[in-house]
Amino acid sequence: MGDYVRQMPEASADLARRPQLSQRLHVDFVLLLLLSVLSLFGLVVLYSASGQEMGVVVRQGRYLVLGFIAMLVAAQIDLQRYRRLTPLGYLVGLVMLVMVIVAGADAKGAQRWLSLGGFRFQPSEIMKLLVPMSVAWFLSARVLPPRLWHVFAGLGLLGVPAALVILQPDLGTALLIAMSGLFALFMSGLGWRYILGAIALTIASAWPAWLFLLHDYQRQRILTLLNPESDKLGAGWNIIQSKTAIGSGGWSGKGWLNGTQSQLDFLPESHTDFIIAVLAEEFGLRGVLVLLAIYLLILLRGLWIGLRAQDSFSRLVAGSITLTFFVYIFVNMGMVSGLLPVVGVPLPLVSAGGTSLVTLLAGFGVLMAISTQRRLVV
Repeated sequence: MGDYVRQMPEASADLARRPQLSQRLHVDFVLLLLLSVLSLFGLVVLYSASGQEMGVVVRQGRYLVLGFIAMLVAAQIDLQRYRRLTPLGYLVGLVMLVMVIVAGADAKGAQRWLSLGGFRFQPSEIMKLLVPMSVAWFLSARVLPPRLWHVFAGLGLLGVPAALVILQPDLGTALLIAMSGLFALFMSGLGWRYILGAIALTIASAWPAWLFLLHDYQRQRILTLLNPESDKLGAGWNIIQSKTAIGSGGWSGKGWLNGTQSQLDFLPESHTDFIIAVLAEEFGLRGVLVLLAIYLLILLRGLWIGLRAQDSFSRLVAGSITLTFFVYIFVNMGMVSGLLPVVGVPLPLVSAGGTSLVTLLAGFGVLMAISTQRRLVV
């Protein structure tokens, strides 16, 4: 042993090195700081977007506390335990999705919630985290890049929960679940022939999906995107008011609590899906750029964690969680600015939320677990 240590002095020193504070606490302090700043900023915007209703802000604060607790708890769990428990979590998630269809709580014409012990939550939100972890679990045990039948098996893992969510109906969440799993497939080194084939298949299936898959209100959302002025007081109202709010903010905005579109209730869903329009009107383009800068730093930190991960499972999970977070931001801002159809995707850590907020922060807890795993070889 003595000869071995003398031959490898750097490795010996690294093995004897005491773990850093972040590793002992299993907390990524950079990520924690960025998420805390974003959450506080979100509460400030939410107070104005909700019409200065402290009840909405207090409820959001409670969910944030619960979410940060879930994040810190998730960060303490060993990655090998995550790997072992992922299949069980996936099966439990499928059972809950079936329960939603059979005996779910109905609200606004959709059956998306489960009520257990007086607590109501959306199982589909939990699947946004379980699906990429399940695909990563399956692929990490195989030779990468994946073979054709492994790709089909991964598509099956993401396709089944996505199909169950479509039945609720909730096409927007179903697409996000599918995207989260597709990112894990993409990060596994998927060949370009598979990617180009998937794009061609998507284009070919667009017309059949329009005819047989989409509901009337979903078709109307797409038509409204192309021409919102065709129904100014109906389907196009949200987009028109949102664009008006964004454009009227200019560079510096009208000032906090001084936005006319939100304060005078011209802007529907101002504290949830369309909260970025409130931010743009009151804080201007300057405030939007600050928000985008915080989001960018979080995304870069997540990608950095994925690059430093020690095994395939960790890399795939970190990459898919980070890229899915990017999709949330992109889709919300795209639909509010009239570039994408309205699909009901909240702005992460800014819009009012419940299950989605807690699940999102729990996902960042998994990222922290990956970030703070002790590296025996540097």
